[in-house]
Amino acid sequence: MTSDQLTSERTDPADQGTTDLLPIASLRTTGRAVLRRLRAHPAQLTAALLLSTASSAGTVGMPIVLGALVDQVPVVARTGDSAPLIMLIIALVLIMLVTVVLTAAAGRALQRLAAQVGADLRERVVQRALRLDTKVLERAGHGDIASRVTDDVELFMGAIPVLSGVTASLVTVVVAAIGFVSLDWRLALAFAAVLPVHLFGLRWYLPRSGPMYAAERRLSAERSRVLLSSLRGRPTVTAYQMAELQSGRLRRASQSALEASIGLLKLVARFALTLNFAEAVGLSAVLATGFLLVRADLVTVGAVTAAALLFHRLFGPLGWLLMSVDDVQRAGAALARMVGVSEIPDPDPTPLPKPRGAVTVRADGVGHAYVEGHLVLDRVELEIPAGSSVALVGASGAGKTTLAGIVGGAITPTVGTVRLSDGEHELVLSADPAAVDEDELRDWVGIVAQETYVFTGTLREELTLARPGITDAEIWDILEAVSAAGWVRALPEELDTPVGPNTAVLSAAHVQQLALARLLARNPPLVVLDEATAEAGSAGARQLEAAGRSLIKGRTALIVAHRLTQARECDRIVVMDAGRIVESGSHDELVAAGGRYATLWHTWSGH
Repeated sequence: MTSDQLTSERTDPADQGTTDLLPIASLRTTGRAVLRRLRAHPAQLTAALLLSTASSAGTVGMPIVLGALVDQVPVVARTGDSAPLIMLIIALVLIMLVTVVLTAAAGRALQRLAAQVGADLRERVVQRALRLDTKVLERAGHGDIASRVTDDVELFMGAIPVLSGVTASLVTVVVAAIGFVSLDWRLALAFAAVLPVHLFGLRWYLPRSGPMYAAERRLSAERSRVLLSSLRGRPTVTAYQMAELQSGRLRRASQSALEASIGLLKLVARFALTLNFAEAVGLSAVLATGFLLVRADLVTVGAVTAAALLFHRLFGPLGWLLMSVDDVQRAGAALARMVGVSEIPDPDPTPLPKPRGAVTVRADGVGHAYVEGHLVLDRVELEIPAGSSVALVGASGAGKTTLAGIVGGAITPTVGTVRLSDGEHELVLSADPAAVDEDELRDWVGIVAQETYVFTGTLREELTLARPGITDAEIWDILEAVSAAGWVRALPEELDTPVGPNTAVLSAAHVQQLALARLLARNPPLVVLDEATAEAGSAGARQLEAAGRSLIKGRTALIVAHRLTQARECDRIVVMDAGRIVESGSHDELVAAGGRYATLWHTWSGH
């Protein structure tokens, strides 16, 4: 199924027309996705269903045995033989004890199964989210995808106990219906009197709650989008004194989400009234029918007692089923958004072997627009011979980072192609992101940006992420190459030192060195450095510059130069302006030409 088909099957009418968001799966697609993951765990599924059925049978069996006890009392009074009564009491106690054990086991089995399915879905959602085409992400916005891999996943995982309880209650209701029929079909019909009231309540509730839950999730995503954009754009917010403006946007988004939640609470409270009324109707119908049947000598008092107790035992499961519609719909809305991402088809690229040696880069007519009609790159032509280095320079907004991202495979070009060739094989980056496998791409090209991320874990794990199985000796060699071995050895636990967002071990320069070390561990023949040594103005300037030189040695390199001294060391310098290449040549050639680069150099160097 394609993403367009997923989008066209949105369950919420209010979402129609919002094609700029990631797809939301229909009820049918969501159900199929869950069933596939259930079938992936046949042993757990079978155990959960068997235990739930056995537990429900015990729950239904106790009222029936109690009814038999009631009928046996007058028999004992008449005959004086209490043995059958004692046997029934022993059977009741045994059923009670076994049911307690089975109920606990069934609940645990259902929760484990649901948690496994949830974990499978979460892994699939995160996996697909990480591989989404950049144009899809740009169109959807970071708030939408962030809410799906955080809020929606957590909401569904948090609802697992509820979903397990719903499954157990549903099995109990089915087994109880069989129990009613075994007592008397007319008592079963009396029990069925509760169904019209429940159906009326559901017909009133569901059409209203479905769109409201979907709207609540959408408004929550919008709140996340506003919050994330405000935090991510904090420097811009501060520079343009937009704090009050962004606070107002966040306040309005939060208010809308809050009003949606309050509206849902009011709706649920009204629905609860119909459940109480249904219980009164059902119990009255069973007792009234039982009275008439006993008076006509058609059933025993014990059978009516069992029916009344059985209906009373169903208060819990029936109430859980119906009141959990609230949580099920909320979880269902989150699940549909998760499945919408997980069901986006994986690309099916042509397998490509690993490159042999340095690669040649050729960009043919590469153009890109983040917003339709506004080109950031305009038909760029660029060739980088194997083993050579090219620096991109130019004013902010010239298109340097976009071109570097396209060559590095991080951005999908709107038009044109980038061809990477090792002389024997060729990898083509084009407007079709499915043409290239992400893992194979990283064997050809590695990219380091100015803003890098350190994952939570040990420093050793930080490098094994790039190349699993790498030895400590190889790690130390890589750290030496990027001038990081000295400060790593000074750490209290060296390679076992915890690093990540919640630690204060690494400086900004250290983070950049680790990013370069990760790339060196992956060892691609083509490297793209997007101001990767921009921290060279800090105390780690020399180490970062040395690390950068070590990384590009013997490789093809495209460097977005933060400092012109770094550009001067490259084989060729390309000057960009307004998305186009306006100058190209060596440092000396461009200075002698007296063009844009010469102006930049004189301004930079002061002479």
